[in-house]
Amino acid sequence: MSEAGGGTPAGDGKASPGSSLLELVMIVAVALGLALGIQAFVIKPYKIPSESMVPTLQVGERVLVNRVGARFGTPSVGDIVVFHPPTGAESSAGSQCGERVRSGAPCAKSTPAKAKVNFIKRVVGEPGDTIAVREGHVIRNGKLTDEPFISDTCQNEEGTGCTLPTPITIPPGHYFMMGDNRGQSDDSRFWGPIPESWIIGNAFATYWPVKRVGVL
Repeated sequence: MSEAGGGTPAGDGKASPGSSLLELVMIVAVALGLALGIQAFVIKPYKIPSESMVPTLQVGERVLVNRVGARFGTPSVGDIVVFHPPTGAESSAGSQCGERVRSGAPCAKSTPAKAKVNFIKRVVGEPGDTIAVREGHVIRNGKLTDEPFISDTCQNEEGTGCTLPTPITIPPGHYFMMGDNRGQSDDSRFWGPIPESWIIGNAFATYWPVKRVGVL
């Protein structure tokens, strides 16, 4: 006796080739979207373009930049950060200060507009600090800063911004940036402190080349 209610047989649960392909495309698209979102809003890779951060960072090294920290925290002295310099800092004709520079002093004020290029330097002064420079070493609030990471390119040098004994005061909301290679760095000594809003984020790790992978 046949069973009542007979109908069409149920499927075997196998997806068609077309639906499997569509699912794969969707997975790839979502993964790509997440990767681009992370890069745009959380972590950004950055290639070291010059010798200004030697010996800490070499030309061609790649670092990872935390963009979230720049939005929800404040930079600290010692941090290595990527930022927009003021207009004129990127000029091959030489850096521009936003005001007349006092004799023997660093630039105390940047030009009002930010450049489109990105720089990477170390934070050496915070809002309200006084800053001077002696043989490449930072004098912060009248005290010599301990900086074991800098190069010796400024030792016994008087030119190229290595010694600027007249202190300046960093204005509110601004930060003073210097490269670790003090004799070969175009930085705040020449174009002034920058606003916090121009900082893109903290560089926290190197990821290339493999032999240089590590935390900053």
